[in-house]
Amino acid sequence: MDALVTTQWLAERIGADDLRIVDATWFLPDAGRDARAEYLAAHIPGAIFFDINAIADRDTPLPTMLPPAAQFAEQIGALGIGDGRPIVLYDDAPHHTAARAWWMLRHFGIDASLLDGGLAKWRAEGRPLASGEVHVAAAAPVLRPDPDLVRTRDDLLANLATGAEQLVDARSAARFTGQEAETRPGLASGHIPGSANVPYARLFNPDGTWQPAAALRAAFADEGVAIERPVVATCGSGISAAVIVFALHLLGHRAALYDGSWVEWGSDPSTPKAAGTT
Repeated sequence: MDALVTTQWLAERIGADDLRIVDATWFLPDAGRDARAEYLAAHIPGAIFFDINAIADRDTPLPTMLPPAAQFAEQIGALGIGDGRPIVLYDDAPHHTAARAWWMLRHFGIDASLLDGGLAKWRAEGRPLASGEVHVAAAAPVLRPDPDLVRTRDDLLANLATGAEQLVDARSAARFTGQEAETRPGLASGHIPGSANVPYARLFNPDGTWQPAAALRAAFADEGVAIERPVVATCGSGISAAVIVFALHLLGHRAALYDGSWVEWGSDPSTPKAAGTT
């Protein structure tokens, strides 16, 4: 199945028993929106809810970190994910959070596709919606973790010396340069030295669909990123960095993700920080 599927493609398959539809909407804590409540009020028929806050490492103070394999298998198995059915992920969030769920699944060896344009496009086209919880039979997923898709703070500290991997920051230019202060208490402003800035919003059309391949390539090239070389994506808390990873996947290139991202790096007084455009 293609990495991106259209709303028309999905509409033609609604109700099919051989497809798992997953709502992976997530909002920042200060957004004033409740992703689960919005899912219960209106979702694509048959969709289950992938709770990014809950499907996260319980043993770290950092938010939304990748959970251990056993926890992940238990939680997605309860959602019926991993039983061999093709998976289509979507969201209704400004940070395009379905990409985060896609990256999590991919790290554990499970392929999935994204719905191009997400719930907003589906709704704008007047397609059917359902409400309430969807219950499905549990699955017993077999995970095949790929550690090469994840980077740690220590990995990035080592990379400062070698420059072996390009670091691409998905945050807005104002946050990247430090012109806009971080809202989390104790979090420095700026970025990891040597990073390029490709704001994730640049990778989408006004209707929330993905830009064509030529425009995606240009977004990276304009910031000096050679997509054929190794890339590590970062952001505020590891959510929108997955948008960078998925964009490179569309272009035929693998990328890793720094899961702790700026929440970890910017709160550590021992890590070097940079400001401005370099």
